[in-house]
Amino acid sequence: MNRRLFLSTVSALLLAVAAGPLASAADKVVPGFNEAAAAGVPVLVHVTAPWCEVCQAQKPVVAKLVGNGDFAAMKKFEVDFDSQKDVLQKLRVQSQSTMVLFRNGKEIDRSVGVSDPAEIEAFMRKAL
Repeated sequence: MNRRLFLSTVSALLLAVAAGPLASAADKVVPGFNEAAAAGVPVLVHVTAPWCEVCQAQKPVVAKLVGNGDFAAMKKFEVDFDSQKDVLQKLRVQSQSTMVLFRNGKEIDRSVGVSDPAEIEAFMRKAL
């Protein structure tokens, strides 16, 4: 087997393993995640830090949307960037102000550093 084929095969296998069941991995560090995923509700994981200005701008926008109107069924889990490193590792999040959307327990999209209310709403609509 040539080296290039071997490396691409190993890379594909590693990606498949890493992209395994996020829902079960997330539930081990974010209590309630699996229940929300099993219920079929859209889920938003919001990674924030108290010192992050973008996070502080995102929070009121997310709070206004989640649980209201079209987003009434959406479940939000907030993760602290500084103290919940295990969650960051499981979800492969590398920076604060990250929002990860799940539908039926599977990640469908993520956003980093967006604070415009219209953009946040459009992002969250992807899970509906």
